[in-house]
Amino acid sequence: MNVLHFVNAFFSDSAHWHGYDGIPQRLLEHVRYSLIALAVAAAIGLPIGLITGHTGRGGNTLALIATAARALPSFGLLVLMFILLGFGLLPVMIPLVVLAVPPILVTTYEAVRSVDPSPVDAARGMGMTEPRILFQVEVPVALPLILSGLRSAAIQIVSTATIAAYVSLGGLGRYIVDGLYQRDYEKVVGGATLVAVLALVTLGVFWAVARTAVSPGVRRSA
Repeated sequence: MNVLHFVNAFFSDSAHWHGYDGIPQRLLEHVRYSLIALAVAAAIGLPIGLITGHTGRGGNTLALIATAARALPSFGLLVLMFILLGFGLLPVMIPLVVLAVPPILVTTYEAVRSVDPSPVDAARGMGMTEPRILFQVEVPVALPLILSGLRSAAIQIVSTATIAAYVSLGGLGRYIVDGLYQRDYEKVVGGATLVAVLALVTLGVFWAVARTAVSPGVRRSA
């Protein structure tokens, strides 16, 4: 049997579309885990990246933190958090947030630092305050790169949120873990396919957000 046969068999089975283990339920769980992790990571990474990028201070420290965070294995961190904290959503959120913060943090910092200093100096000469300069001059220009950092983090979260199934939570990883345990490769391939499709949908969502939020002039120059 080839992969396409497994995919067709999985999605054509009506049992996979209903109940607590149905595709809609598992998809909603996976999206919920991903959105929570992305929101927390953005709440941490964006403000720090914006402030350090605006002031130009802390770049080396950010690079060091990002390198250290990327070196941490998500599954190993999940096991450690599970041992320390027990069952629940928190042991899953910690490794996902740790995975997502570095691309958001570093990309936001680099995006703000890459803004042409001429309009920034002109804004200061006009008497604009530093917060207004940041949010009215630098952020609109840096927005494409900032969104690219968020997009990268979101893709990593969506792909890695399958680890929730290893600590008895739901999500699309449930198909992969249960399928491996039951030697049901139809379920394994179906779950992996759903994760890949969700990652592609995430790319499409960020493309649409960029088309809407970024001004045409900035988009053309980027």
